Amino acid sequence: VKAITRALKKADALYLATDPDREGEAISWHLIELLKERDALNDKDVHRVVFHEITKQAVQEAVDHPRDLSDDLIGAQQARRALDYLVGFNLSPLLWKKVQRGLSAGRVQSPALRMIVERELEIEAFKAREYWSIEADVSKDEQPFVSRLVQYKGEKVEQFSFENETSARDVEKTLLDAAAGELTALTVTKKQRRRNPAAPFTTSTLQQEASRKLGFNTQRTMRVAQKLYEGIEIPGEGQVGLITYMRTDSVTLADVAVAEIREVIAERYGDKNVPAEVRTFKNRSKNAQEAHEAVRPTTVRHVPEEIRGSLDEDQYKLYSLIWKRTMACQMVPAVFDTVAIDMAAGPADVGHRMRANGSVLVESGFMAVYQEGRDDNGKDDDGDRLLPEIAEGDTIKLDELRPEQHFTEPPPRFTEASLVKTLEEYGIGRPSTYASIIATLKNREYVEMDGKRFIPTDIGRIVIGFLTEHFTQYVDYDFTAKLEDDLDEVSLGHKDWVPLLDDFWRPFTKLCSEKEESVTREQVAQA
Repeated sequence: VKAITRALKKADALYLATDPDREGEAISWHLIELLKERDALNDKDVHRVVFHEITKQAVQEAVDHPRDLSDDLIGAQQARRALDYLVGFNLSPLLWKKVQRGLSAGRVQSPALRMIVERELEIEAFKAREYWSIEADVSKDEQPFVSRLVQYKGEKVEQFSFENETSARDVEKTLLDAAAGELTALTVTKKQRRRNPAAPFTTSTLQQEASRKLGFNTQRTMRVAQKLYEGIEIPGEGQVGLITYMRTDSVTLADVAVAEIREVIAERYGDKNVPAEVRTFKNRSKNAQEAHEAVRPTTVRHVPEEIRGSLDEDQYKLYSLIWKRTMACQMVPAVFDTVAIDMAAGPADVGHRMRANGSVLVESGFMAVYQEGRDDNGKDDDGDRLLPEIAEGDTIKLDELRPEQHFTEPPPRFTEASLVKTLEEYGIGRPSTYASIIATLKNREYVEMDGKRFIPTDIGRIVIGFLTEHFTQYVDYDFTAKLEDDLDEVSLGHKDWVPLLDDFWRPFTKLCSEKEESVTREQVAQA
């Protein structure tokens, strides 16, 4: 504020270019109030300018068309802040009295912890169920491949069709007797499949992918991204900001950026990899505010390998990830030839059918640059199995039948990537909050890490047990997301923030008072 006050003395006007969301609007409003207190404005013109991408054209356009501050956006931010304070300042002292000192509860933090605890309870309550699959090693012209039983005695084979070894061995014997060492190709289905690239990065997808591919936690990702955004010293260019703003839930790209990306794709990978039309993406996340562009390189002409000497290892890894994802999102689809072969064991009318699936990558398209990672999967993509050339009526050699025992598995514990993804799907939190939510859960010792996975501690379970029993509504996922909707309505001018706050505050503080009187430490300990 001192620096701005000094600069204003030599300036004709003040242009406020903070973020085009409710927090940014509130920062501008606070700044004006502080400058008024210091008599720093003195009839100088004050303009609010807004741009959703940091490009020359967008900035010039904003400066040419300033607007007034939005009372609606400011009100929404004030309401959000007040709601967070009301929850935190009322619930945290209650936890100190009823559980132990140093604990905290929050409007968004507590539903996130609840997800982790409920997943752990699901895992503990899970009872494994046995089932058997029947696979066959088969070959044609000495080329081996694998098939699986999909129909038995005319009935479709489901996951629990064979629930024990006895039934699986009966099936094995029946199939071996019927097939007599050979299968017959009944149908050969060939299709072409296209896979489109993923959208450019938002904050949450960047955090998820950096976790999957690089092993970075959310804080590490944001710390490295912040440095890339602020700027890196590059020989001959000075300090260069390498990426656009990294706190965003938008998947849009600036027109000038798209034009440059398409040029570089043509130069590096050939014209055939540039789609005829610009590829656009829609945001699938609930409550997306889209105040900024997607996370992208400021120029894709800064190729990761060419500037590697200016980056440390973490910066190089994260910048490469962002560069590749951005390039890939504007490339042509990958094309696969897929084949499904159905084979009869014995006469077709008996109804024993095996199936083999395979696919061949015909055109790599965007996959030459980037493939999206998968949750809870050790590899980036499904393995592509090459099948021999087979025609209907061909005989296939049955080399071996393999009945295999399996057990159902409980749902996996949350990783940082899957937790962020789930919070986003529910509409809980915002891009700027995910890293701090996770940090708070760790710092309060509500969770421990088993490798990359969250395990709730005893104290985490007790806190959520207390909150879900006595403050059910306030740790409900839909309730938390509904508050985000209400705040969006305020920011659009469709709702007044004072009644919204009033409706929340009165019953909530009343409930806190009641629980302080009625719930004893002994009851909490016993529960």
